[in-house]
Parts: sequence; structure tokens; C-alpha cells
Amino acid sequence: MFKKIILGLLCVLMSVVFIFSGYTKLYPIEPFEYTFVDLGFINWQIAPFIARILIGLEFFIGILLLFNISLRKIAYKSGIAVLLIFCVYLILLIFFTGNKGNCGCFGTFIQMTPLQALIKNAIMLIGFFILYKYHDGWNFNKRPAIINSLLFVSAFAMPFILNPVELNYSEAYLNKPEENFKIELDSLYQHATLNVPPKTLSQGKHIIAFMSLKCPHCRIAANKIRIIHERNPSIPFYFVLNGAEKNLKPFFEETHTEDIPHCMLVGGKPINHFIYLAGTEMPAIYLMNNSIVEHTVYYIDLYQEEIEKWLEK
Repeated sequence: MFKKIILGLLCVLMSVVFIFSGYTKLYPIEPFEYTFVDLGFINWQIAPFIARILIGLEFFIGILLLFNISLRKIAYKSGIAVLLIFCVYLILLIFFTGNKGNCGCFGTFIQMTPLQALIKNAIMLIGFFILYKYHDGWNFNKRPAIINSLLFVSAFAMPFILNPVELNYSEAYLNKPEENFKIELDSLYQHATLNVPPKTLSQGKHIIAFMSLKCPHCRIAANKIRIIHERNPSIPFYFVLNGAEKNLKPFFEETHTEDIPHCMLVGGKPINHFIYLAGTEMPAIYLMNNSIVEHTVYYIDLYQEEIEKWLEK
């Protein structure tokens, strides 16, 4: 009996990990969505649906484990398969980018490097193999088939209900009136550090992103911009970063944006140079044409296709 209780608790623990892992990916969900775009075979429009379906799968496995439903037939095998797929992804991530940044296994709630996540998955796989060999679950009365079907539908619907897909946010800024306000970049040229901004930022079209190094939304935005930059390196992005220089390395480790042109701009007296240019809401992403801000874009609304249309106008 003691052995069965221990195995039952292990099953509940595995359930909690799966459900917690899915829930933490939901808020914010954008980093998880961008992961699939970054893989190269899913576009920006499909990624939100794939992300929510996989979160639903985590919820589904967690519910099966929690209520001892189809343990050997579905729950254990599905859990092992999902963990093995994540392990392959993490190994490739370490191979191509190194063991740095947040792997996203628990969203932004718990920061884990790819290696830490790989170790966590290996421990969970051992747990699954123990459960598969020794734990058949508790003998409950047989449930009606409709209950199992409802649990399945509920698990996969939950991510779409808790964090709905915004189908209209890709409509966007090209259809909005141009804002047309001028930003004087002299302050940037005079006070920027780390790198000297090119004077060509004042000429032609550029996308300038003002970001705080410790702002979580800025890191999400930077990660999205990195993917767009990798797909089309000709898009003229430029980062203006603010914060303590010691936070620069963690920012780059998480976003992998070292190759995007950037500078540092800190506050000053009597004028805070960064706030003077960027305002108070981060990240501030400006589509600029000859120092004129034609559009201010929130990072969720930032799409490669629309940027390319704007550059061609």
C-alpha cells in the first residue's frame, strides 16, 4: 500500500508539472509562439494556434495523470513522446546557440537554461518509466465515455479561452493614419555609448526600437525582431538600449540579438536623454522616415510582411 501511495504521489507530481508548464506559457504566450516561427517551417499566422494546441496537449496529459485516466494507453506514452521531442529541441538549441538564455519551458515565470531544462526532462522521463512499469493507477468506477471526451475537448479549448488568438492584430499599422512627428536624433548622436550610432539613421527608412534591458516585454519584442531580422537581414532595425551595462549580457543571452545594430543611451541631467526620445512606455518601436515617425508599433503588431510593404512605399 505504501508503494502504491508513493507512486500515486509521483503521478500527481508529474501531472502538476505538465499543467503548470502549460499555464506559465500562456502569460505571456508570445515567446512560445515565436519559438515555432524561429524553427523556420511555421509562419506568424499559424504559430499562435500551434502554440495553444501544444499547451492544450500539456493540459490534457496533466489531466489524464491527475485523474488516473488511460494511464498506460495514452497518458504515459504521450508524456514520454512530448518530453523526448522537447529534449531533441533543447539539444539542437544548445548545439546551435549554446547553453544560454531562457528555454521557455515554464514561460517567463521560471527562467531555465536549455541544459537545466534538459536535466529536468530527463528526470521526468525516469519518473514516467517508473510509473509505466509499476503504477496502473487507482481502481475507480468506470467513467462514461462522454466524460473522457469532455475532458479532451476542455483541455485543448482551455488555452484558446484563457488567452484567445487575436485574429485582427495583424491588420495593423499600414492601414492607420501616419503619425508624422519628428524625433531629433542629435541627442542620440551626442550621448549614446557602447557604439556610435550612424548619422544615416536620420536619412531614409529605419525601424528604431527603444528598449530597457530589464523590461520583460522588451525582451519578447527583441526576440521577435531577431526572427524577422534572420528571415530578412536587409530590414534596417536599430536598437537603442537603456539600463546598467551589467544587464547587457543577460539581455543578449536571452534574445540573441547581438548582431542587430545597437547602442546604449542612458539618462542624463537635466534631461533624461532616453525618455526624451522614447517616452515612458517600453518598448517603443518607431517606423521612421527621414527622422519622421510615420508609425508607432506595439511589438505584437509587428509583422515582417507589413514592414516590407512599408519599406517599399
